[in-house]
Amino acid sequence: MRPGYEERSPQGPLQPWSPCAWVRRAPDTGATSARVVPDGCTDLLWRRGELEIAGPDTGHRDVLLAPGELIVGVRLRPGAARPLLGDTPATAVADAQPGLRDLWGEAALRLSDSLARAREPWQIAAGLAAALRDRMAAYEPDRVAVAVADALDRPRPPGIASLAWELGYSERHLRRRVRAATGYGPKTLEQILRFRRTMEAVAPVRVPGPTEARVPDWSRIAAEQGYADQAHLSRQVRRWAGASPRALVKPGPTRRGSSTPAA
Repeated sequence: MRPGYEERSPQGPLQPWSPCAWVRRAPDTGATSARVVPDGCTDLLWRRGELEIAGPDTGHRDVLLAPGELIVGVRLRPGAARPLLGDTPATAVADAQPGLRDLWGEAALRLSDSLARAREPWQIAAGLAAALRDRMAAYEPDRVAVAVADALDRPRPPGIASLAWELGYSERHLRRRVRAATGYGPKTLEQILRFRRTMEAVAPVRVPGPTEARVPDWSRIAAEQGYADQAHLSRQVRRWAGASPRALVKPGPTRRGSSTPAA
């Protein structure tokens, strides 16, 4: 496999809960560093021959990649981490990357042995997806938390009190449930999802050409994504990416996946 990043949509019962399976290979020459920023997701990873859980991030961090390092993952959307985490709340793995054996025990060892026999990265990805799919009978994603995440993932989302009334729960119960399923309180989750949409909005401008063609209209993006103004967007981008909005149009900080290997 050539250096780079590729994702594919999962098939079957996992598809509604997983935006993608992905494969990343670092360049063969020299160690590289990738900045990881929050995206609200949780991933099951195969890295350096080990299985790991990439929990939800609450801040940015840099990950060192060895020359030619291969990483394979399956991503679970916000609120849908239960097939991976079981009864463990997402808050327990926030800002962490524990070994899968910590949660799955001997089942993680059996899966690791099976993946070690795979001949190419997408076979590993298929094995990860199959393992998550097999656990869905016992650990179905929290549909209520996923519904809340979907409702919050819009420029002008409803308040949590309104969502609680609509879904038939107390506000306190819904806040607790969302936090356990996503790793964030509703307000933080809303901010991270808005940041993710902003990252996606600027991604198309990262193309060769004149500087003018690569400069986003930050005022327009701020209005479209629900920020109070451009200054508000700038503060939020710095909070989650650790960089200015201008840096987003360069090959630099991006959300987990497109240029980053882990949570």
